Amino acid sequence: MAVFSVMSKLQKKATIFLRTSRDIETVKRHGRRMSTALFNLLAYRMDDAPSRVGIVVGKRFGDAVRRNRAKRVFRELVRQVHRDLVPGQALLVFPKREAMAQPHATLKQVWETSLNRGHLLRPRSG
Repeated sequence: MAVFSVMSKLQKKATIFLRTSRDIETVKRHGRRMSTALFNLLAYRMDDAPSRVGIVVGKRFGDAVRRNRAKRVFRELVRQVHRDLVPGQALLVFPKREAMAQPHATLKQVWETSLNRGHLLRPRSG
């Protein structure tokens, strides 16, 4: 039983993030772009599966420590809203250097506002 629960957790984690270069290239090629001062976001309708998000941080962003920190910060933002994302979307996030200078609350607010503006979040009930 313990092996099954570990497997389901791994499978669930894998469905949150875009990992294959083929999917990432499809979103880059066909996605609609939204830009903010802190990141660029591409969204593309893929299928009816749960939405998946990829985070792309290029070498121009900074050294490996800064790039990895940016990916960790944005992965946490994704985890906080993943349940509320409209199903079937593939999103690519391109963080900007300015994002790392912002407090988490500001970054989260800009993230959620952008997702709402792009109609990527389910409407809140109640």
